[in-house]
Amino acid sequence: LTLPEGFHIAVYSDQVPQARQIALGTDGTVFVGSSGAGKVYALTDSKGDGVADRRRVIASGLRNPLGVAFHDGDLYVSAVSKILVWRDIERRLDAPPEPELVTDQLPTEGHHGGRFLAFGPDGKLYVPIGAPCNICDPGPRYAKLTRMNPDGSDWQDVATGIRNTVGFDWQPGTGRLWFTDNGRDLMGDDIPGDELNEITRLGQHFGFPYCHQGDIPDPEFGEGHPCSQYVPPVLTLGAHVASLGMRFYEGKQFPAEYRGAILIAEHGSWNRMKKSGYRVMAVRLDGSKVLSYEPLVTGFQHDESAWGRPVDVQPMPDGSVLVSDDLAGAIYRVTYHDGKGK
Repeated sequence: LTLPEGFHIAVYSDQVPQARQIALGTDGTVFVGSSGAGKVYALTDSKGDGVADRRRVIASGLRNPLGVAFHDGDLYVSAVSKILVWRDIERRLDAPPEPELVTDQLPTEGHHGGRFLAFGPDGKLYVPIGAPCNICDPGPRYAKLTRMNPDGSDWQDVATGIRNTVGFDWQPGTGRLWFTDNGRDLMGDDIPGDELNEITRLGQHFGFPYCHQGDIPDPEFGEGHPCSQYVPPVLTLGAHVASLGMRFYEGKQFPAEYRGAILIAEHGSWNRMKKSGYRVMAVRLDGSKVLSYEPLVTGFQHDESAWGRPVDVQPMPDGSVLVSDDLAGAIYRVTYHDGKGK
């Protein structure tokens, strides 16, 4: 793996098959969802040396439990049509309790049925409902981002026209929600691009299935739906890069120019003649203005052969960043020191 000068990467754990979303507990436990493995893991670093020395399985037999979110001592897990919660989990890692059901009213389709979870500054649980297709007009139940109370009540649509977001976070200072969105397939190698979007008010529509990347009408559904009707992306990330987990970086370990930047895990293309993605990118911002879009971690594929696929990024209290990789079944830890004691 290759990083800019002064950055370093090491294995935090290589015992997390099909590792997906990462969530951090109050006491430092690293929770990790998974895809086909059906398990949720808890990693602990008892020595504080940046390497997980114990792995526990919190749950197993779940349907695509890729989303995990920690809130008020409890661990919330998505399982396609369901969201479950494990109460007071960090005190019960060795003997996890039976989960409680938050809701079982989410769509059951497996296509884009894996759900990234996050709690917002408003204390509500944000849950995406992806389009159940590559391209279709699925109606108001799909292709959106919703929120609900932690007990599963009071659902509300936050934004619509979102094909499939598997990463979102709130910008420090503005409190605005930013999210990645995966572009549709089967329009060629180079269009449409994945998107980085900013929600500036409740109820905005981001174009799917009528308009892609803000300026490309869909050949099947675009007629009568001009792109000018929809919110364009802040940044087009590239076609088929499969932009997934994203977080704002507010730590102090990385150089100052990374403060407030968005880190994005790009899972990588499966449907392009030459591979794209397979990297972790940094988007530096000035408010809502993009200053740069540059690699932070590359090397997950060489000569069109991939050995790793990054999924999520999670800043840690010490300013390091964890990166999950579902192909290698690993979590990496990115650190920075420039050789001058900084």
